[in-house]
Amino acid sequence: MSLDPVGSPTSPWYLHTFSADVTIPMGHPCMGGGIAPARIIVDPLEAIGFVFGGGMLAKPVVFVSVDWCEIRNEAYEAWREALAQIAGTDPGRVFVTAVHQHDAPVVDIEAQRLLEARHAIAAVCDIAFAGTALGNVADALRGALGGPGRRVTHVGIGRAMVDRVASNRRFTLADGTISYHRTSASHDPQAHVADAGLIDPWLRTLSLWDDDQPLLALSTYAVHPMSYYGQGEVSADFMGMARRARQKSLPAVVQIYASGCSGNVTAGKYNDGSPSNRPVLAARMEAAMADAWAQTERHPLESASFRAVPLWFEPRTGAGHEPSDLEARIADDAEPFDQCLAAMALSWRHRTKTGRPIDLPVLELGPALIALLPGEAYVEYQLLAQRLRPDAFVLALGYGESATGYIPTAAQIAEGDENLGDWYWVSETAEAVLADGLFLALTPGHLEANAQPDGLPPD
Repeated sequence: MSLDPVGSPTSPWYLHTFSADVTIPMGHPCMGGGIAPARIIVDPLEAIGFVFGGGMLAKPVVFVSVDWCEIRNEAYEAWREALAQIAGTDPGRVFVTAVHQHDAPVVDIEAQRLLEARHAIAAVCDIAFAGTALGNVADALRGALGGPGRRVTHVGIGRAMVDRVASNRRFTLADGTISYHRTSASHDPQAHVADAGLIDPWLRTLSLWDDDQPLLALSTYAVHPMSYYGQGEVSADFMGMARRARQKSLPAVVQIYASGCSGNVTAGKYNDGSPSNRPVLAARMEAAMADAWAQTERHPLESASFRAVPLWFEPRTGAGHEPSDLEARIADDAEPFDQCLAAMALSWRHRTKTGRPIDLPVLELGPALIALLPGEAYVEYQLLAQRLRPDAFVLALGYGESATGYIPTAAQIAEGDENLGDWYWVSETAEAVLADGLFLALTPGHLEANAQPDGLPPD
């Protein structure tokens, strides 16, 4: 585990903020080729971030949230390396998270190269566009660092309950059987009347201040951020609408939204996919953001630290998931999306063979901390992170390095979660890997006093 030295601040904390347009061009695949390609831009896709440094931090930390579906493998490393070089820091200190809208791209450069080398009819992403978009973000970061930073003296924490947005994929049918078919836009009436299931009902907002002047607000909530999608109408969806509304209300405060651990959480109980429901969901999120802001308590920022824990996930095995099976799917499958899924799975397998772990980074800012989890981690891991640090205001974010796909728990696997047929590329050991990693990352001062847990502890 990498740790910054512990000590007292030796220089002022500082903040730089940046943003860039990362909207895909017409015809670009959406959701890794899983739905209709881009045919119209409803609203732009953005990358919004900040650089935080000074104090006792050995090197600055970069954070960026991107209105894309996922960033995976080689592409993820390219983002971290490019932004780290500009900011004068290490790639491991760069937090890159995708908001996970579906009318947006999955960027996996190696998967796309695999498809092109095999003359497949499918496409995950446009490699040239991926480079251009990253260049735009890098230029924005470079420009921000070329100007004066803002002093940071305080950190703010606030939270609010969200009204009728999140629901678990899992719900009970009228005959008592369990279904996992509550999608982001659900058409089954039973999905709407059943209980919301296991969610984290709180939206959390962490803010940075220069005395009584707010500079930045980072909000997070655990839900898939889609209302209607799949027709090639590129959009940041209802989360983007809510974020922009808050930016309009507080023009001097940079607004960033990042999705929580929401692999198994959707808006499906409250959303039937009607276009008219997008602004309804956006208004509910905006109201929660405003409430969390109103509830914010400021604390002098007296300490900050960074640490990261390496996670070694094992690839999924079995029929259909061995390298030879994946190669055959790329070569012979008549469905373009199946070819894309196989290429992404093979890209992940190539990564695991290199022995490179996935980082679980944590930035602790006085009473608050930001932890970035990989992939489509299920909400259970967000709740675990909060239980591990009851003394802190915990922002557990999902969709960091997203090569893993879904990261369920053993309970969902045993119960037959139907979403795990594909887009799920880790083995059944993933729960223990991530739970143990969270324990190490969030409780570094308690390693000698506590045994590491084996998987998720009981509630």
